[in-house]
Amino acid sequence: MAKKATKAVKSFEESLWDSANKLRGSVESSEYKHIVLSLIFLKFISDKFQEQRQKLIDDGKEPFIDMVEFYTQDNVFYLPEEARWSTVIKQAKQDDIALKIDTALHTVEKNNKALAGALPDNYFSRLGLEANKLAALLDTINNIDTLANECHMSEEDLVGRVYEYFLGKFAASEGKGGGEFYTPKSVVTLLAEMLEPFEGKIYDPCCGSGGMFVQSIKFVNSHNGNQKNISIYGQEYTSTTYKLAKMNLAIRGINGNLGDVAGDSFFKDQHPDLKADYIMANPPFNQKQWRADSELTDDPRWSGYTVPPTSNANYAWILHMLSKLSESGTAGFVLANGSMSSNSSGEGTIRQEIIDNDHVDCMIALPGQLFYTTTIPVCLWFLTKNKKADTKKGYRDRQSETLFIDARQMGQMVSRIHKELTTEDIAKIAQTYHAWRGEEKSSDYEDVAGYSKSASLEDIKKNDYVLTPGRYVGAAEIEDDGVPFEVKMKALSQTLYGQMEEAKTLDDAIRKNLEVLGYGE
Repeated sequence: MAKKATKAVKSFEESLWDSANKLRGSVESSEYKHIVLSLIFLKFISDKFQEQRQKLIDDGKEPFIDMVEFYTQDNVFYLPEEARWSTVIKQAKQDDIALKIDTALHTVEKNNKALAGALPDNYFSRLGLEANKLAALLDTINNIDTLANECHMSEEDLVGRVYEYFLGKFAASEGKGGGEFYTPKSVVTLLAEMLEPFEGKIYDPCCGSGGMFVQSIKFVNSHNGNQKNISIYGQEYTSTTYKLAKMNLAIRGINGNLGDVAGDSFFKDQHPDLKADYIMANPPFNQKQWRADSELTDDPRWSGYTVPPTSNANYAWILHMLSKLSESGTAGFVLANGSMSSNSSGEGTIRQEIIDNDHVDCMIALPGQLFYTTTIPVCLWFLTKNKKADTKKGYRDRQSETLFIDARQMGQMVSRIHKELTTEDIAKIAQTYHAWRGEEKSSDYEDVAGYSKSASLEDIKKNDYVLTPGRYVGAAEIEDDGVPFEVKMKALSQTLYGQMEEAKTLDDAIRKNLEVLGYGE
């Protein structure tokens, strides 16, 4: 029964996407996603409002149905009449429906402080989507609750899945630009499985559409944890993406502090005093000219380290995140492969300083084609302030050691140009890491040639402070089948001779056919 429900959801997600995309017309995908996702969001919060309103009536509290506090106390957004989905649907066939939707979204934001800055501003009127196509899109989204009933799922779960599915599809359709707001699900899942964010503060300084936070909460819920034990902090530079993130969290009932406005984490750090237990991030790859030569040279975030170069922000992100870690915290983040070995503009010096301070916990080389932004391979860094044994968590002492994992051969193609890590890949990598850390639930760790290596600080120094896993894991062992070399060579030679004789026979046949056709020598 469960399998049928899952299949139905997948079919619905795909058909909803197909229907919505057909209605896009001349509107760019980068703009259209805000139209579609805003409508999904409005539909969801309206349904929640109607449920709460009916509950108040059923409980004999009808005099209070228009009092905001009777909604917010249960984490429900209060919606005036003109902001409700039912009102929008009634007006769907009108020529000014775009203006009606803009008004509804503005009203929602005005009446709910938690959504300040979260919703698109006059998108529908400005983009000029044809009224009939907008009406058809409203009808398509209006059917979401029908599927929820068919699949015996809560609407919150279903809408969350649809929202996530659409984010991925928009990222894929936008290509390089799409990666600015979306990190592939399999990569985010791997980070969560590695870090295991059960309780404490989670931070993402470049949170995009909020995927890291959503996956963290999924991890907690799937392992029977308590969502209330997690506090979320994030920041996003792009205003439109900041709105996507706020909607994404709201749809899933996640409270998070994403700052008062969108802003640059380097120049407008909205969490200056934060010390996080977990950091999960996918910073922009190889960001150029992120500051002027004279800016941020004395910033406390690089105190004790060489100032990161202006030509590439990779090490600025690394030092920023390191400065945000609590003394027992761990950061896991994505970077371009060049970060593991670059020596340009002082990057090698900063990497050496981080390694000498014993903050590099684990390095993972990932396969190529995982990201929509680029086909080149990327890597995962894991940093920690403290590698000492932790009896509470069951960690063994890993001071002056770093785990290297080469996962470049993992993953499977899910389209002509896109690859994903499988569930088995993610489990293997995470289990390797937890075994190395010495957690009680994990088996004992052993190096595996071609895959993993626990390297000492001295090993890393001998490799000139380069952190590329391939330098340490070596080549995979070739399994010995027990057949002597002489026997193998004789069999291979006989096969080769046979193929050569067959080739000669084929050549003779081709020559005769050419002679019959009058093309002989």
